Amino acid sequence: MSNGWNESAAAWIADQGDAGDYGRRFVLDKVMLARIEGRSFSRALDVGCGEGRFCRRLRERGIEAVGIDPTLALLEEARRRDPEGDYRDGIGEKLDFPNASFDLVVSYLTLIDIPDIAAAIAEMARVLKPDGTLLIANLNSFNTAGPPTGWTRDERGRALRFEIDHYLEERSNRVSWRGIEIENWHRPLSTYMQLLLGQGLVLKFFDEPAPHGGDPVTAERYRRVPYFLVMELAKPA
Repeated sequence: MSNGWNESAAAWIADQGDAGDYGRRFVLDKVMLARIEGRSFSRALDVGCGEGRFCRRLRERGIEAVGIDPTLALLEEARRRDPEGDYRDGIGEKLDFPNASFDLVVSYLTLIDIPDIAAAIAEMARVLKPDGTLLIANLNSFNTAGPPTGWTRDERGRALRFEIDHYLEERSNRVSWRGIEIENWHRPLSTYMQLLLGQGLVLKFFDEPAPHGGDPVTAERYRRVPYFLVMELAKPA
């Protein structure tokens, strides 16, 4: 079965626009960019760059950015919006770069899309330079343990509670919204942490960021459930 990205590419491009969706604009970008500002990164890899939005943010800050993605329609859009950028066909499980190629590797809401997460994390660590930084934004594992039930609503459609189940069982979920239907992977946080720490990476920062601004109703929903997490890990010298 297809993971849905080829079929959903046009809807994804329309939904993201230039600034990104609510979660990126009003929850994640502020934290992610704060971990980059003033750090003198020179060359970054964006694993799962999609239509290139975060690569453009990196390039605006003077960082040479390479974006990889396996969905050709998204790469074509990235190249259209940023003709001078470097966007390549590729997957996180097999990065076509030498060891120690980047001082910054970014995974911005892409770990949930990758079937062989162990291989991808090993590859991200491999292409990092010593003293390099792996910066991750991911759906919170409490969130991904919700489907297919998720929000329970009353007869008027008001959200009563968010239900999670089978938290420790790794699985794929088919999720859909606004014309997008893709496969996401649920994994407990311990799976991610064991794989990352198993590569010798050192956790430097962790946050479950709250929303700031935007539509108040949407912000309240994002406050009720831990939607995202942000981690920064360092590769020892």
